[in-house]
Amino acid sequence: MGSFRFRLKDGNQPLSVEDWHQRARRKLPEVALTYVEGGADDKTTLGENMSAFRSWRLRQRALTGIADPELGTTIAGTQVSMPVALAPVGAMGLAHYTGDVAAARAAEACGTRLALSTASSYNLEEVGTATQENHWFQLYPIGGRVRLARLLDRARAAGFTALFVTVDVMTLGNREGERRWNMVLPWTITPRRALHMLPHWKWIYQTLRHKRIASSHFLEMAKEAAEEELAASGGLGRGVAEAMASREFLFKLMMNELDWDDVAFIRDNWKGPLYIKGILDADDAAMAVDKIGAEGVVVSNHGGRQLDRCLASIDALPAIVDRIGDRAEVYLDGGVRRGTDVITALCLGAKGVFIGRPYLYGLICEGESGVRSVLEIFREEIKRNLVLMGCPSVAKLDRSWLVRPGQLPEQP
Repeated sequence: MGSFRFRLKDGNQPLSVEDWHQRARRKLPEVALTYVEGGADDKTTLGENMSAFRSWRLRQRALTGIADPELGTTIAGTQVSMPVALAPVGAMGLAHYTGDVAAARAAEACGTRLALSTASSYNLEEVGTATQENHWFQLYPIGGRVRLARLLDRARAAGFTALFVTVDVMTLGNREGERRWNMVLPWTITPRRALHMLPHWKWIYQTLRHKRIASSHFLEMAKEAAEEELAASGGLGRGVAEAMASREFLFKLMMNELDWDDVAFIRDNWKGPLYIKGILDADDAAMAVDKIGAEGVVVSNHGGRQLDRCLASIDALPAIVDRIGDRAEVYLDGGVRRGTDVITALCLGAKGVFIGRPYLYGLICEGESGVRSVLEIFREEIKRNLVLMGCPSVAKLDRSWLVRPGQLPEQP
């Protein structure tokens, strides 16, 4: 018999999100990897976000003649080429110094969008200038109403067209890995930390050179609030930087006293599409739509980084869709790693999904081109699996395409 020689595709180019994940783990020092990979407490919710998808099976129909299913849809008022967008991620410069700008460019190159985090490493104006298309802004309601109103004005002026208000960070979740590294802002590379991270000298060099670790908008508001506090107290002999660095001061800017009236204020000050992110309960989803007038919600548990042992996002989705899906848009993030996960979420009523860690893996490894590659993997997987299912488009997905193991599928 003749011998066969095999060559890896494109010089060992990753073929899945997990391929990118494994490559990214070798790229980052432990402190940055802890931030990307971490979760709250025992990381139960972090794991169940992914494993819960596996309790569903996809219905397969034969001989349908489907060869080129349609993936295009609308997310947050924007036409996109597939039902996948990039979730907001804070301090993205820890992953790669090109951060939010690279992610936003990759998203629009692939026909989708990024939701820029309030805790972004590049500010609204920098991302707006660096891109050609509209993007979206994610808002942490911190720092008081006057500062929030100014931030919303900046988002509009920079060309951001939709707002996602995160409501699940009343206080920081117990992320023990980050606490061990004392990851408060502004985070700095000390000589001791640099020595620990020495094997990742290239990451250290780029981080120190480009100085994109900090969360830009957050630090702007923190600096302003610290200056006001110090001025009111006569300075107390402290510098602004020292005041900002104290964990107690940062907690003062968090959302522990946030209520629906504060979200109503944001609604009154934002005239574009508005979505409430961090919803896991159907009653809260109804409040967001009926009381606040939000266009929809994002079913999310903050990637398992806040309340541990809460519902996995995909498990919370059906009840929320049943409550508000006939009059509002429902999106999902958390645990999405495959095109089959996207399809499952759409079958359960999500209008689209947001990915976070998957695109960070690509960003860590190859910057903008890595993010584009991850998005194209999702596109390829969604299209291939719709062909195998015999479904002509993402618009046709509903619960009749899902089966629980051991059960018969619902009939359309």
